[in-house]
Amino acid sequence: MQTTTIRLDDTLKERIVAAANHAGKSAHAFIRDAISQTVEQVELDSDFYEIADERWKGILSTGKTVSWDDAKAYLAAKSHGGSPNKPLASSSSH
Repeated sequence: MQTTTIRLDDTLKERIVAAANHAGKSAHAFIRDAISQTVEQVELDSDFYEIADERWKGILSTGKTVSWDDAKAYLAAKSHGGSPNKPLASSSSH
């Protein structure tokens, strides 16, 4: 395991110590967890944007999308515990 040194201003260090105490952790563990969570979020965001880019390419190549009304109805049914069929993509009628 490697050691990394970071410089923190006094105010941030005090906030970290207070937050770590509140969380029942050492400042070291709190900082390590915060960095780990941030790295994980960046990785998840990267995966999300990659999927979004691929889907956008599909929309551009086929011209097919799901209408907002169909998507909204599907999501509302899912959020209420239903098992609706996924809406089908179709060509836009603009």
